[in-house]
Amino acid sequence: MQIVAIIGSYRKGRSIDTLVDRAVAGVRSAQPEAEVERINLIEKRIEYCKNCMVCRNDDPAKPVADCVIDDDMREIYPLLERADGYIVATPVNMGSSTAVLKTFLERVCWVLAKPGRRPLPGCPVPRSARKKRAVAIVSSGLILPVLRRFCDNATPLIKDVCRCSLGARMVGSLYAGGVEKRGVEYYAGRAFRLGKRLVVE
Repeated sequence: MQIVAIIGSYRKGRSIDTLVDRAVAGVRSAQPEAEVERINLIEKRIEYCKNCMVCRNDDPAKPVADCVIDDDMREIYPLLERADGYIVATPVNMGSSTAVLKTFLERVCWVLAKPGRRPLPGCPVPRSARKKRAVAIVSSGLILPVLRRFCDNATPLIKDVCRCSLGARMVGSLYAGGVEKRGVEYYAGRAFRLGKRLVVE
C-alpha cells in the first residue's frame, strides 16, 4: 500500500508535522509494509495555476493530463496517481487552508480529473477508476473544536478535491483546535487512530 502525506504547513517541526508523524505511525501499526511518501509543499517549487485549461481539455483516457507548467508538480503527479491513500494536512489560516496547499489543490484538480456529467456537466471526476482513501488533519492555534464550523473551510475543500480529482473517499478528519493552550499531544492519539483508519477501512 502506498500512502502520500501532503503537508501544507509553513513551519516544520510544529503541530502539523507532529500530527502527521502520529498518523503515519498509525498507518504503519496496521500496515507495516505500507510505503509512505511525505511531501512538504513549502520545500517545493509550485507555481500558480494559469487557468489555461490545457489539462482539462487533454485526452480523458490519459491517467495524468498534461500541464504546461514546468515545476516540481511534474514529480508529484505520478506519486499522487499511484497512491492508494492520502493524508492531507494544513493549519487553518484565516479560516481556510494555507495558500501553499490551496495552490497545490488547484494544480491537482484537472491534471488528475476530467470533465464529468455529475452533479453538473463539466464538473471534475477522477481520471482513475481506482478506489482510494483519504484523511484530513487540520490545526488551529486558537479556535477550539466546539467552534470548528465557524472557521474550518479547509476540511471541506480537501474532501472535495480528494473525491473529485483523486478518487479518494474521506474516511475521517481531525481538527486539532486550540493547540496553543492544549498542546499538540492532546490530539496525538486521535491522529494515530486516524492513520490506522486510513488503511483498515
